[in-house]
Amino acid sequence: MNTANFLSIPASMFGDQEILVFGPDRRSYGELLSRVRRLAASMRQVGIGKGDVVAALQTNSDTYLETYYASATLGAVFVPLNYRAKPPELEYAIATAKTKMIFVGDRYADLFEALRPKLPSIATVVAYESGDSGWLRYEELLENQEEAEDADVEESDVSILMYTSGTTSLPKGVLLTHGDFTAYVTNTTELADGSDRGTALVSVPFYHIAGTAQMMTTMWSGRRLVIRPQFEATEWLETVQREHVTHAMVVPTMLKQIVDHPDLEKYNLSTLTNLSYGGAQMPLPVIRRAIERLPKTIGFVNAYGQTETTSTLTILGPDDHRLEGSREEVEKKVRRLASIGKPLPDVEFRVVDDAGNALPAGEVGEIVIRTARMMKGYATESGAAMSLLEGGWLRTSDMGWVDEDGYIYLGGRKDDMIIRGGENIAPAEVEAVLQSHPGVDDVAVFGVPSEEWGQIVAAAVVLRREGSLSAQDLAEFCKQRLASFKKPEKILFMPELPRNPLGKVLKKDLKQQFGD
Repeated sequence: MNTANFLSIPASMFGDQEILVFGPDRRSYGELLSRVRRLAASMRQVGIGKGDVVAALQTNSDTYLETYYASATLGAVFVPLNYRAKPPELEYAIATAKTKMIFVGDRYADLFEALRPKLPSIATVVAYESGDSGWLRYEELLENQEEAEDADVEESDVSILMYTSGTTSLPKGVLLTHGDFTAYVTNTTELADGSDRGTALVSVPFYHIAGTAQMMTTMWSGRRLVIRPQFEATEWLETVQREHVTHAMVVPTMLKQIVDHPDLEKYNLSTLTNLSYGGAQMPLPVIRRAIERLPKTIGFVNAYGQTETTSTLTILGPDDHRLEGSREEVEKKVRRLASIGKPLPDVEFRVVDDAGNALPAGEVGEIVIRTARMMKGYATESGAAMSLLEGGWLRTSDMGWVDEDGYIYLGGRKDDMIIRGGENIAPAEVEAVLQSHPGVDDVAVFGVPSEEWGQIVAAAVVLRREGSLSAQDLAEFCKQRLASFKKPEKILFMPELPRNPLGKVLKKDLKQQFGD
């Protein structure tokens, strides 16, 4: 199935249904489809066809969504560029993708113009707003145009070339096919039937697989999609209240800002029934505060996935977030909040040792997965570190373990594992213990060099109240709950942890700071 069908099929049945909201603009399926197909016709006139690469450099918007579906209509490959990326990373992505046409927002016009001499493959530039005098104008492309039809594509044809965040190296270009997205969307969402499916709010960037997946599933399901350009806590709360949002997805940094908002209680969030989170590991104190402060009608969902697997692999569902029952049951559920739940039905999951042998429950190893929606491959050789095992299993580079009930826990990235005197230590295990202390707000655990032990455990800690705890207090707290070799031997208190925009802790920065 061409991913353009996620829009065109429901539009053919329910053309008058409102499906998209962006600022003051509201569009029905029929209006949106017409704009998409007229844009596709203009793109074809300037030479874009099947397999050609089209990129977008802009924050979330209705026109951004239209650009993707217009590209899919033609069978072109879409590249959603990370607008937060540094100039060398943007140049690398645009150049290695062999981008032929690019759509640019005004706020990135100067940045793009500085890069353009180094990008000979680009033949056409379109301004989303005003743009340079030599650029085409977006809205003008939609004028006086016939409507293009959805192109025939193969399941194996690439729909999106998505560059992963390059926190430690150049980004990897992940090739995701029409078949990959079809498998994900049709297996997780029912086709629109004209009934009220609720309203979804997307403020996670479309350049991230979570934002892209939400864009596609809402179109297919008939759930109205409300787009925010970027996340801002007050605007998010106002939008949920004004648009009667039922479904939303956030990353940890977003959820923390929401639950810590000084006026949270003033907003009516009663329509919100599903709040999923992912993109990075959620600090336990943050999800505990969210459960306590947000309406009890909300069903929380922890979604773990990767770009390479077309979004979600495992979920920890609403029932596991309801801290009800006996004291023993509540304590067990609190421990499970540190997990990523269980695999989706179309995902096979294992924890293996370095030789690829499956490990029993409780033992830490590398997580490998197998699913029908595996990426086609990498666009560049920079992705060689992630390899396919025999039988189609994909090494994720995430370490983890499974408990006796089948719940999966992340132990950190493979490169982040701490080896102290020959003993393997999963940073996440130590982080979970530190986060269980009521005085700790945020924490990151990692290894630092030691002449005696090879590595020792270090922890960067953000306290709820400055000066309320000492390093000795926390070391003793861990000693009572962990094997002695796992307790942090070096603790540094910080006002906040360094994170990327999606909430992932930049442990490389912390290691450099601790090494000084």
